Amino acid sequence: MNRLLFARIDNSPLILFRICFGILIALESFGAIATGWVGRNLVEPRLAFPFIAFEWLQPLPGAGMYVYFVLMGLLGIFVALGYRYRISMVLFTLLWTGAYLMQKTAYNNHYYLLVLLSVMMCLFPAHRAISMDVKRKPALAQNSMYAYVKWLLVGQLWIVYTFAAIAKLYPDWLDLSFISGLMEPRAGFPVIGEMLQQRWVHITIAWFGIAYDFLVIPLLLWRPTRMFALVASLFFHLFNAISLHIGIFPFLSLALMVFFFEPETIRRRFFPNKPAPEQQAEGLPVGARAIGWAIVVYLVLQLALPLRHHCIEGDVLWTEEGHRMSWRMMLRTRQGNLGFRVEDSKTGANEVVRLDDYLTPEQKEKVMAYPDFTWQFAQHLKRKYASEGKEVAVFARGWLRINNRPFYPFIDPTVDLASEPWDPFRHHRWILAPPPEWSDPNPELPIAH
Repeated sequence: MNRLLFARIDNSPLILFRICFGILIALESFGAIATGWVGRNLVEPRLAFPFIAFEWLQPLPGAGMYVYFVLMGLLGIFVALGYRYRISMVLFTLLWTGAYLMQKTAYNNHYYLLVLLSVMMCLFPAHRAISMDVKRKPALAQNSMYAYVKWLLVGQLWIVYTFAAIAKLYPDWLDLSFISGLMEPRAGFPVIGEMLQQRWVHITIAWFGIAYDFLVIPLLLWRPTRMFALVASLFFHLFNAISLHIGIFPFLSLALMVFFFEPETIRRRFFPNKPAPEQQAEGLPVGARAIGWAIVVYLVLQLALPLRHHCIEGDVLWTEEGHRMSWRMMLRTRQGNLGFRVEDSKTGANEVVRLDDYLTPEQKEKVMAYPDFTWQFAQHLKRKYASEGKEVAVFARGWLRINNRPFYPFIDPTVDLASEPWDPFRHHRWILAPPPEWSDPNPELPIAH
């Protein structure tokens, strides 16, 4: 194991990835402003929905969040250039993690992946070659790295793809109902819109998606199949980028593939003037044992998080409990129809809540369909009425549908959500269980083959 993790190898893949990573995070940051994402999710909403337990993280007032994302974009450029790399990478990581935690209305798995990769990049020596830091301080120059850098990133990518493949093995994916619903809004796309509505395309997406996620890492690791896997990856990720509009994730995944090729090949192709790695004395680095255990603990945690929903009662597809940070990507649509009622605990007077008075359209969709949003909104109503000197109970009644399944009652209307605690490690009884037939929503549809 020590030989696998602590062998010295050419650091050219890490240097190339640093450059790509910096460019991509800069594009993500500036693009969030240009596309209106920052305005929709962080500036315009009157009410923020941070991750539970991070309510102290709130968007900056006024134009503050635009400045925040401009700063992240500039830090991305500094990372690509290798300028003051450590401080630039640490600052970006703190800012990105803050932006991720302070709003979850636009939650996306690649935002979480970007947090993980940013933390790793803070620790990796990605500025030791082809950087402004080396020009400024030549003593930093180094042309090798420990192999654990490569294997940690490969392991992280394997976890992402493997759990994504496992999550697709459920009826709505296999009978094509989710995929057909996902492609339907894309009928107006130029050139490919009509093709995306064809059943053969849906079958291809379903089975190629599962096969790709399961096999891409082994195929990339085995030299005879590496180029085949690269071509398949280019097709897979570019198709997703064009048809699904999922930000930088496809390009980030492609950038990570540099770690599957021989480092010397990367050096010859991209950095022909970069010297080969210098000869290193045999032996383990200082703290090797601690580094090894830290890697093991990290990977075990990454394996455990996607499995935690099996320890929580109920179907995660319905309850959402244990869904995030589990690589359950592009699997379902949720549509809720939920109403709130506030009851004065002293007078018994009731008031129906107008969601439009509090929420943006995107937030309204989440509050009506995602239980943690429902709970957080109830807590907000409790605080609002408390500020007016009133003690209230908050009740919700409504229905939920997943994909093309029927609507079923979702929230127990007799439970005061304002007085309920939130526990991320257990099932919340006020989330009603769907009826037995929910588990087989489309018995008349055959499994695609």
